[in-house]
Amino acid sequence: MRLLVLGGTEFVGRSVVEAALGRGWEVTVFNRGRTGPPAGVRSLHGDRTAPDGLAALAADDGVWDAVVDTWSAAPRAVRETARLLRGRAGRYVYVSSRSVYAWPWPTAGGAAEEGPLVEGADAGAEATDYERDKRGGELAAVESFGADGSLLVRAGMILGPYENVGRLPWWLTRIARGGPVLAPGPRDLALQYIDARDLAEWVLGAVERGLGGAYDLVGPSGHTTMGELLETCAEVTGSAAELRWTDPRVILDAGVEPWTQLPVWTPPDTELSRSAHGGDVSRALATGLVCRPVAETVADTWRWLTAIGGSAPRRPDRTPPGLDPEVEAKVLAVAESAAGGTAEDAAGGVPGTTP
Repeated sequence: MRLLVLGGTEFVGRSVVEAALGRGWEVTVFNRGRTGPPAGVRSLHGDRTAPDGLAALAADDGVWDAVVDTWSAAPRAVRETARLLRGRAGRYVYVSSRSVYAWPWPTAGGAAEEGPLVEGADAGAEATDYERDKRGGELAAVESFGADGSLLVRAGMILGPYENVGRLPWWLTRIARGGPVLAPGPRDLALQYIDARDLAEWVLGAVERGLGGAYDLVGPSGHTTMGELLETCAEVTGSAAELRWTDPRVILDAGVEPWTQLPVWTPPDTELSRSAHGGDVSRALATGLVCRPVAETVADTWRWLTAIGGSAPRRPDRTPPGLDPEVEAKVLAVAESAAGGTAEDAAGGVPGTTP
Protein backbone atom coordinates (compact mmCIF):
# COMPACT_ATOMS: atom_id res chain seq x y z
CA MET A 1 0.00 0.00 0.00
CA ARG A 2 1.02 3.63 -0.44
CA LEU A 3 1.14 5.77 2.69
CA LEU A 4 1.72 9.48 3.24
CA VAL A 5 2.80 10.46 6.75
CA LEU A 6 2.69 14.13 7.69
CA GLY A 7 5.74 14.43 9.91
CA GLY A 8 7.13 10.92 10.20
CA THR A 9 10.42 11.59 11.97
CA GLU A 10 9.44 11.75 15.64
CA PHE A 11 7.63 9.50 18.12
CA VAL A 12 4.21 8.40 16.80
CA GLY A 13 4.86 9.47 13.22
CA ARG A 14 8.19 7.67 13.12
CA SER A 15 6.64 4.57 14.65
CA VAL A 16 4.00 4.58 11.89
CA VAL A 17 6.66 4.97 9.20
CA GLU A 18 8.77 2.12 10.57
CA ALA A 19 5.73 -0.15 10.90
CA ALA A 20 4.65 0.60 7.32
CA LEU A 21 8.13 -0.09 5.98
CA GLY A 22 8.09 -3.35 7.91
CA ARG A 23 4.95 -4.31 6.00
CA GLY A 24 6.58 -3.50 2.68
CA TRP A 25 4.48 -0.39 2.06
CA GLU A 26 5.62 2.55 -0.05
CA VAL A 27 6.02 5.50 2.31
CA THR A 28 6.22 9.23 1.62
CA VAL A 29 6.80 11.73 4.43
CA PHE A 30 6.05 15.45 4.36
CA ASN A 31 7.79 17.62 6.93
CA ARG A 32 10.09 20.58 7.47
CA GLY A 33 13.21 18.48 6.93
CA ARG A 34 14.80 19.33 10.29
CA THR A 35 15.17 15.69 11.30
CA GLY A 36 15.72 12.79 8.98
CA PRO A 37 13.19 10.01 8.43
CA PRO A 38 14.09 6.29 8.44
CA ALA A 39 15.88 5.00 5.37
CA GLY A 40 13.68 3.84 2.54
CA VAL A 41 11.12 6.63 2.46
CA ARG A 42 10.45 9.35 -0.07
CA SER A 43 10.62 12.87 1.41
CA LEU A 44 8.78 16.08 0.61
CA HIS A 45 9.51 19.25 2.55
CA GLY A 46 7.31 22.12 3.66
CA ASP A 47 6.16 24.04 6.73
CA ARG A 48 2.40 23.79 7.33
CA THR A 49 2.47 26.99 9.40
CA ALA A 50 4.01 29.11 6.64
CA PRO A 51 2.39 30.77 3.62
CA ASP A 52 2.58 28.35 0.68
CA GLY A 53 3.91 25.77 3.13
CA LEU A 54 2.10 22.99 1.24
CA ALA A 55 3.56 23.93 -2.13
CA ALA A 56 5.78 20.85 -2.44
CA LEU A 57 2.86 18.58 -1.59
CA ALA A 58 0.58 20.41 -4.02
CA ALA A 59 3.11 20.16 -6.84
CA ASP A 60 3.72 16.46 -6.26
CA ASP A 61 1.72 13.98 -8.35
CA GLY A 62 1.57 11.32 -5.66
CA VAL A 63 -1.61 9.49 -4.69
CA TRP A 64 -1.92 7.40 -1.55
CA ASP A 65 -4.12 4.76 -0.01
CA ALA A 66 -4.03 6.71 3.23
CA VAL A 67 -2.51 9.72 4.95
CA VAL A 68 -1.57 9.78 8.65
CA ASP A 69 -1.59 13.14 10.39
CA THR A 70 -0.46 13.69 14.00
CA TRP A 71 -0.82 17.50 14.07
CA SER A 72 -1.48 19.02 17.51
CA ALA A 73 -1.62 22.78 16.91
CA ALA A 74 -3.93 25.03 14.87
CA PRO A 75 -6.72 22.94 13.29
CA ARG A 76 -6.50 25.20 10.25
CA ALA A 77 -3.36 23.30 9.19
CA VAL A 78 -5.27 20.00 9.20
CA ARG A 79 -8.11 21.56 7.21
CA GLU A 80 -5.78 22.94 4.54
CA THR A 81 -3.92 19.64 4.19
CA ALA A 82 -7.07 17.54 4.12
CA ARG A 83 -8.62 19.77 1.46
CA LEU A 84 -5.48 19.49 -0.65
CA LEU A 85 -5.40 15.70 -0.36
CA ARG A 86 -9.09 15.10 -1.01
CA GLY A 87 -9.20 12.95 -4.13
CA ARG A 88 -5.51 11.99 -3.77
CA ALA A 89 -5.74 9.84 -0.63
CA GLY A 90 -8.23 7.10 0.07
CA ARG A 91 -8.40 7.63 3.83
CA TYR A 92 -7.39 10.35 6.28
CA VAL A 93 -6.10 9.05 9.61
CA TYR A 94 -5.93 11.75 12.25
CA VAL A 95 -4.13 10.83 15.46
CA SER A 96 -6.20 12.70 18.00
CA SER A 97 -6.48 12.33 21.78
CA ARG A 98 -8.91 11.25 24.46
CA SER A 99 -8.58 14.89 25.57
CA VAL A 100 -11.28 15.76 23.04
CA TYR A 101 -13.88 14.43 25.48
CA ALA A 102 -15.60 16.78 27.88
CA TRP A 103 -14.18 16.32 31.37
CA PRO A 104 -14.33 13.83 32.96
CA TRP A 105 -13.44 11.51 30.12
CA PRO A 106 -15.53 8.39 29.47
CA THR A 107 -14.53 5.46 31.68
CA ALA A 108 -15.02 1.71 31.64
CA GLY A 109 -18.68 0.92 31.34
CA GLY A 110 -19.37 4.45 30.13
CA ALA A 111 -20.14 5.98 26.78
CA ALA A 112 -16.65 5.44 25.31
CA GLU A 113 -16.53 6.84 21.75
CA GLU A 114 -20.05 8.22 22.11
CA GLY A 115 -19.10 10.38 25.10
CA PRO A 116 -19.69 14.16 25.11
CA LEU A 117 -16.97 16.21 23.40
CA VAL A 118 -15.38 19.55 24.24
CA GLU A 119 -17.26 22.56 22.97
CA GLY A 120 -15.95 25.49 20.99
CA ALA A 121 -13.72 23.59 18.55
CA ASP A 122 -13.45 24.89 14.98
CA ALA A 123 -11.86 23.17 11.98
CA GLY A 124 -10.56 26.49 10.66
CA ALA A 125 -9.27 27.92 13.94
CA GLU A 126 -5.84 29.09 14.91
CA ALA A 127 -4.24 27.39 17.92
CA THR A 128 -6.26 27.64 21.14
CA ASP A 129 -5.71 24.82 23.61
CA TYR A 130 -4.75 21.19 23.18
CA GLU A 131 -8.25 19.81 23.68
CA ARG A 132 -9.98 22.10 21.18
CA ASP A 133 -7.10 21.96 18.74
CA LYS A 134 -7.32 18.17 18.59
CA ARG A 135 -11.10 18.25 18.25
CA GLY A 136 -10.78 20.89 15.55
CA GLY A 137 -8.37 18.60 13.71
CA GLU A 138 -10.95 15.84 13.85
CA LEU A 139 -13.59 18.14 12.41
CA ALA A 140 -11.22 19.17 9.62
CA ALA A 141 -10.54 15.56 8.64
CA VAL A 142 -14.24 14.68 8.57
CA GLU A 143 -15.05 17.84 6.64
CA SER A 144 -12.95 16.70 3.66
CA PHE A 145 -13.06 12.90 3.92
CA GLY A 146 -16.43 12.28 5.53
CA ALA A 147 -17.24 10.14 8.54
CA ASP A 148 -16.40 6.89 6.76
CA GLY A 149 -13.26 8.11 5.00
CA SER A 150 -11.66 9.59 8.12
CA LEU A 151 -10.24 7.54 10.98
CA LEU A 152 -10.04 9.43 14.28
CA VAL A 153 -7.54 7.78 16.61
CA ARG A 154 -8.25 9.09 20.12
CA ALA A 155 -5.09 8.00 21.84
CA GLY A 156 -4.53 7.81 25.55
CA MET A 157 -1.10 8.15 27.14
CA ILE A 158 1.55 7.06 24.63
CA LEU A 159 4.89 5.60 25.72
CA GLY A 160 7.76 3.82 23.98
CA PRO A 161 10.92 4.55 21.99
CA TYR A 162 11.20 8.04 20.44
CA GLU A 163 9.00 9.52 23.17
CA ASN A 164 9.27 13.32 23.02
CA VAL A 165 6.94 14.12 25.92
CA GLY A 166 9.36 12.78 28.52
CA ARG A 167 7.23 10.67 30.86
CA LEU A 168 8.92 7.28 30.69
CA PRO A 169 12.36 8.79 29.90
CA TRP A 170 12.10 10.82 33.11
CA TRP A 171 11.38 7.78 35.25
CA LEU A 172 14.15 5.80 33.58
CA THR A 173 16.78 8.49 34.08
CA ARG A 174 15.62 9.23 37.63
CA ILE A 175 15.76 5.58 38.67
CA ALA A 176 19.05 5.05 36.86
CA ARG A 177 20.51 7.87 38.97
CA GLY A 178 19.92 5.74 42.04
CA GLY A 179 19.35 6.61 45.66
CA PRO A 180 15.98 6.90 47.41
CA VAL A 181 13.23 7.41 44.82
CA LEU A 182 9.83 8.88 45.65
CA ALA A 183 7.56 6.12 44.39
CA PRO A 184 3.92 7.26 44.47
CA GLY A 185 1.55 4.67 45.89
CA PRO A 186 -0.29 2.51 45.72
CA ARG A 187 1.88 -0.11 44.09
CA ASP A 188 -1.13 -1.79 42.52
CA LEU A 189 -2.50 1.38 40.89
CA ALA A 190 -3.84 0.26 37.51
CA LEU A 191 -2.32 2.16 34.57
CA GLN A 192 -3.58 2.67 31.04
CA TYR A 193 -1.21 3.54 28.19
CA ILE A 194 -0.25 2.41 24.70
CA ASP A 195 3.13 1.74 23.17
CA ALA A 196 3.51 3.95 20.07
CA ARG A 197 4.45 0.89 18.03
CA ASP A 198 1.24 -0.90 19.01
CA LEU A 199 -0.70 2.22 18.04
CA ALA A 200 1.08 2.22 14.68
CA GLU A 201 0.32 -1.42 13.97
CA TRP A 202 -3.34 -0.95 14.83
CA VAL A 203 -3.57 2.11 12.56
CA LEU A 204 -2.08 0.26 9.59
CA GLY A 205 -4.37 -2.70 10.17
CA ALA A 206 -7.34 -0.34 10.33
CA VAL A 207 -6.28 1.22 7.03
CA GLU A 208 -6.08 -2.22 5.42
CA ARG A 209 -9.58 -3.03 6.66
CA GLY A 210 -11.00 0.33 5.64
CA LEU A 211 -12.11 1.36 9.12
CA GLY A 212 -13.55 4.80 9.70
CA GLY A 213 -14.93 6.79 12.61
CA ALA A 214 -13.61 7.38 16.11
CA TYR A 215 -11.70 4.85 18.22
CA ASP A 216 -10.30 5.26 21.71
CA LEU A 217 -6.83 3.79 21.35
CA VAL A 218 -5.03 2.90 24.56
CA GLY A 219 -4.27 -0.37 26.28
CA PRO A 220 -6.69 -1.96 28.73
CA SER A 221 -6.78 -0.52 32.23
CA GLY A 222 -4.45 -2.55 34.40
CA HIS A 223 -2.23 -3.71 31.53
CA THR A 224 0.43 -2.77 34.07
CA THR A 225 0.57 -1.13 37.48
CA MET A 226 2.60 1.69 38.97
CA GLY A 227 4.61 -0.86 40.90
CA GLU A 228 5.38 -3.03 37.89
CA LEU A 229 6.33 0.01 35.80
CA LEU A 230 8.83 1.44 38.28
CA GLU A 231 10.23 -1.93 39.30
CA THR A 232 10.78 -2.73 35.62
CA CYS A 233 12.59 0.59 35.20
CA ALA A 234 14.92 -0.40 38.03
CA GLU A 235 15.49 -3.82 36.49
CA VAL A 236 16.29 -2.69 32.94
CA THR A 237 18.59 0.14 34.07
CA GLY A 238 20.44 -2.13 36.50
CA SER A 239 19.97 0.52 39.14
CA ALA A 240 20.35 0.04 42.88
CA ALA A 241 17.74 2.74 43.44
CA GLU A 242 15.52 2.33 46.49
CA LEU A 243 11.86 2.73 45.58
CA ARG A 244 10.20 4.33 48.59
CA TRP A 245 6.47 3.80 48.21
CA THR A 246 4.72 6.81 49.64
CA ASP A 247 1.14 7.51 50.68
CA PRO A 248 -0.63 9.67 48.05
CA ARG A 249 -1.87 11.95 50.82
CA VAL A 250 1.69 12.86 51.78
CA ILE A 251 2.53 13.63 48.14
CA LEU A 252 -0.55 15.76 47.53
CA ASP A 253 -0.20 17.64 50.83
CA ALA A 254 3.32 18.60 49.74
CA GLY A 255 1.88 20.29 46.64
CA VAL A 256 3.34 17.82 44.15
CA GLU A 257 1.37 17.74 40.90
CA PRO A 258 0.21 14.30 39.75
CA TRP A 259 0.76 13.39 36.08
CA THR A 260 3.27 16.20 35.48
CA GLN A 261 5.75 16.32 38.38
CA LEU A 262 5.29 12.58 38.91
CA PRO A 263 4.66 11.44 35.32
CA VAL A 264 2.07 8.73 34.64
CA TRP A 265 0.88 8.71 38.28
CA THR A 266 -2.59 9.78 39.36
CA PRO A 267 -3.96 9.62 42.91
CA PRO A 268 -6.23 6.57 43.30
CA ASP A 269 -9.99 6.93 43.51
CA THR A 270 -10.00 10.38 41.91
CA GLU A 271 -11.66 11.74 38.81
CA LEU A 272 -8.21 12.19 37.25
CA SER A 273 -7.28 8.56 37.86
CA ARG A 274 -10.59 7.18 36.61
CA SER A 275 -10.38 9.29 33.44
CA ALA A 276 -6.70 8.79 32.62
CA HIS A 277 -6.46 5.10 33.54
CA GLY A 278 -10.00 3.74 33.36
CA GLY A 279 -11.11 4.19 29.76
CA ASP A 280 -13.26 1.70 27.87
CA VAL A 281 -11.23 0.36 24.92
CA SER A 282 -13.49 -2.53 23.94
CA ARG A 283 -13.99 -1.15 20.43
CA ALA A 284 -10.26 -1.01 19.71
CA LEU A 285 -9.67 -4.46 21.18
CA ALA A 286 -12.47 -5.87 19.03
CA THR A 287 -10.78 -4.47 15.91
CA GLY A 288 -7.36 -5.98 16.50
CA LEU A 289 -5.51 -3.89 19.11
CA VAL A 290 -2.68 -5.95 20.62
CA CYS A 291 -0.50 -4.51 23.40
CA ARG A 292 3.00 -5.76 24.12
CA PRO A 293 4.20 -6.38 27.71
CA VAL A 294 5.33 -3.38 29.70
CA ALA A 295 8.78 -4.96 30.11
CA GLU A 296 9.31 -4.70 26.35
CA THR A 297 8.20 -1.07 26.24
CA VAL A 298 10.47 -0.10 29.13
CA ALA A 299 13.50 -2.05 27.91
CA ASP A 300 13.26 -0.76 24.34
CA THR A 301 12.79 2.81 25.54
CA TRP A 302 15.89 2.53 27.75
CA ARG A 303 17.88 1.02 24.87
CA TRP A 304 16.86 3.91 22.60
CA LEU A 305 17.51 6.51 25.31
CA THR A 306 21.02 5.29 26.03
CA ALA A 307 21.78 5.05 22.31
CA ILE A 308 21.08 8.79 21.89
CA GLY A 309 23.14 9.81 24.90
CA GLY A 310 20.54 9.62 27.66
CA SER A 311 18.66 12.83 26.90
CA ALA A 312 15.28 12.48 25.22
CA PRO A 313 14.01 15.08 22.73
CA ARG A 314 11.29 17.37 24.05
CA ARG A 315 8.25 18.81 22.34
CA PRO A 316 8.28 22.60 22.79
CA ASP A 317 4.51 22.70 23.35
CA ARG A 318 4.61 20.43 26.43
CA THR A 319 5.66 21.24 29.98
CA PRO A 320 8.76 19.21 30.84
CA PRO A 321 7.71 16.49 33.29
CA GLY A 322 9.48 15.51 36.46
CA LEU A 323 10.16 16.41 40.06
CA ASP A 324 12.99 18.62 41.27
CA PRO A 325 15.47 16.58 43.37
CA GLU A 326 15.21 19.00 46.30
CA VAL A 327 11.43 18.72 46.36
CA GLU A 328 11.68 14.94 46.15
CA ALA A 329 14.04 14.83 49.13
CA LYS A 330 11.75 17.07 51.19
CA VAL A 331 8.69 14.91 50.48
CA LEU A 332 10.58 11.78 51.42
CA ALA A 333 11.70 13.41 54.65
CA VAL A 334 8.13 14.42 55.49
CA ALA A 335 6.91 10.90 54.76
CA GLU A 336 9.52 9.35 57.05
CA SER A 337 8.82 11.84 59.80
CA ALA A 338 5.07 11.29 59.60
CA ALA A 339 5.54 7.53 59.81
CA GLY A 340 8.14 7.70 62.52
CA GLY A 341 10.29 5.56 60.28
CA THR A 342 10.40 5.19 56.51
CA ALA A 343 8.34 6.37 53.59
CA GLU A 344 7.27 2.78 53.07
CA ASP A 345 5.75 2.82 56.57
CA ALA A 346 3.81 5.95 55.59
CA ALA A 347 2.31 4.08 52.68
CA GLY A 348 1.23 1.16 54.80
CA GLY A 349 -2.42 2.23 54.96
CA VAL A 350 -2.80 2.42 51.18
CA PRO A 351 -3.89 -0.77 49.41
CA GLY A 352 -1.08 -2.37 47.44
CA THR A 353 1.75 -0.49 49.12
CA THR A 354 2.99 -2.95 51.69
CA PRO A 355 6.74 -2.61 52.25
